Amino acid sequence: MRIPVGVVVERCKATSPWLESVWRPVAVLCGLPDAAPWTALGAGEDAATFYVGAAEIELYRTETDHYRANLASGAPSVWVALRPTGVLPAYDLFAVTADPSEGESFTQSGDDLVDAVPMPAVVRQIVEAFVAEHHVEQPIYRRKRDCADPQASAGRGLARKDRGE
Repeated sequence: MRIPVGVVVERCKATSPWLESVWRPVAVLCGLPDAAPWTALGAGEDAATFYVGAAEIELYRTETDHYRANLASGAPSVWVALRPTGVLPAYDLFAVTADPSEGESFTQSGDDLVDAVPMPAVVRQIVEAFVAEHHVEQPIYRRKRDCADPQASAGRGLARKDRGE
């Protein structure tokens, strides 16, 4: 299942002498707004917000455990990953996900800007319905170890003369 969303980011003036500004995702909008990517939404003295563009949250039946954990967390989130471009606009919208494990995996490259934002109520309802329809409890299988045979390893590692040979 795919949920179309729009992403909003904020650019704030940095307090560091080495950075001019700091970017961060601030919201996900359910549906596709009628705006072009990188449309300015608002500006203040030290901050400005932009509509970055459209993306899709993809839901998979095999990941319903992760979605359930996200929904049960008390503050369901959507992870937004932005990839630096090196030119203007400063970032490309890379991915949006409701899977916490996938969101964490976006941070592994080290260059991408990844942050969690609150999940909109409409997206939450869709994810809840998807989990209710597709979740299947997986039994936990625990392996039993074979019993060790103390005589099988009794002579290992000893020199022949130490073993009496």
